[in-house]
Parts: sequence; structure tokens; C-alpha cells
Amino acid sequence: MTSSGAALRVQNLHAFYGESHILHGVDFEVKRGELVTLLGRNGAGRSTTLKAIMNMVGRRTGSVVIDGRETLRLKPHHIPRLGVGYCPEERGIFSSLDVHENLLLPPTVRSGGMSLDDIYAMFPNLHERRKSQGTRLSGGEQQMLAMARILRTGAQLLLLDEITEGLAPVIVQKLGEVLAALKARGMTVILVEQNFRFAAPLADRHLVMEHGTIVDEITPGELDAKRERLNALLGV
Repeated sequence: MTSSGAALRVQNLHAFYGESHILHGVDFEVKRGELVTLLGRNGAGRSTTLKAIMNMVGRRTGSVVIDGRETLRLKPHHIPRLGVGYCPEERGIFSSLDVHENLLLPPTVRSGGMSLDDIYAMFPNLHERRKSQGTRLSGGEQQMLAMARILRTGAQLLLLDEITEGLAPVIVQKLGEVLAALKARGMTVILVEQNFRFAAPLADRHLVMEHGTIVDEITPGELDAKRERLNALLGV
């Protein structure tokens, strides 16, 4: 894989919270238009990897190149301007505002953000609930709204953290359809996910983390041969 086609290149990334050393030399590259999962047990460093890319950790060292630009010294609020959308586990919607108001607020970080019509076509549930306050939405609707807010900004690289956790199967299925549609639009996605059954058919590659570093890379064609190792790493 050549670096010129990379949306993201992470090299020797270390991350710290205070004295705690969480990431120990993470290395990987994601090509434009790829959907890559970060798999691993709780505490393996997957969510911290996304936060470290966004410079939302105490300290980081190494290299994080986004769309050809080194971002290690960039302040966190400058990183979304490079076309990066981050959807944390806690979702980050404005609960006192209704759905429509939430969708009008995100700043445009670059051209190409999805229109309200496109958003409502992709998330019919949000159209039905567009006048509902954030606090009145189900967990699944809140997750859809959090993703929709990112898509309004024009972000082309999406960092998604445990978007299916605790959601009903019908919502999980809908989110899978949304990710497939975003991939078809050429967006690049890094997905931290516990639900391997959800992630497996979507991903171009699976990166497996353990103890703050990437210990394996598995393509869809290798899944059967590496299933025992993968199960052991994931604690299945």
C-alpha cells in the first residue's frame, strides 16, 4: 500500500494519560475509501487510538498524518478542519435541542457536507422525529443523530467508537446499511467495534489490538484461517 493513497497514516504512536502509558507504538495506515475495524478486548487501546488521532489524550508522541499533513502538534479543535469526524461512545448531541436544530448546528469543516434532505433520506427515523428533543430520542436514534451531525460537516474520514453498543438489532442493521452507503460514497471509516458479526461483512481489513499495540491484521479472506487466533485475542 502506498502512502500517497492514504487518508490516515499512524506511525509509532504512543499515548499517555498522566503517568499512564496506554498506547505503545501503534502503526497502521488506512487508504481513502477503506473501512477498517479496530478489534480487541476492553482495555486494549482501541478507543484511546481514536482519541489520540484527535489529540484528545494527555500526551502523544509519534506521527499522525491525515490526508498528507502531519498533525501531531495540531490543537484538537483544528483536526476536524482536515475533514475528520469523530463519534465518541457518549455521542455528543445537544439533548435540549430537537433533531432538526441539532442538524443545523454543526460547522462546515470542508465542502461536501450532506444536505438535510440527504440526511433524512439516509436516516428516515430522524425525519420522523425531527421535532423531538434529544432527551426524548431512543439510544439508537441518538446514535443516528450523532453520526448525522458529523456527516453535515463535510468530514471524509470518520472515527466511530462502539456505535452499536446496547442498541436493538433492527437499529444495528440500519447502521450497517448506513456504513455501507457511506463507503459507497467514498468515505473512509475507522470503526471500533465489539460486535464482530456486525463489523465483519463491512470491513476491508481488521486490525487487532492488544496491550496498546496492533498485533495482527486480518483480511476477509483470512478470517476462516485465523478465526481461532482472533477468538483468542478477542476473548470469545
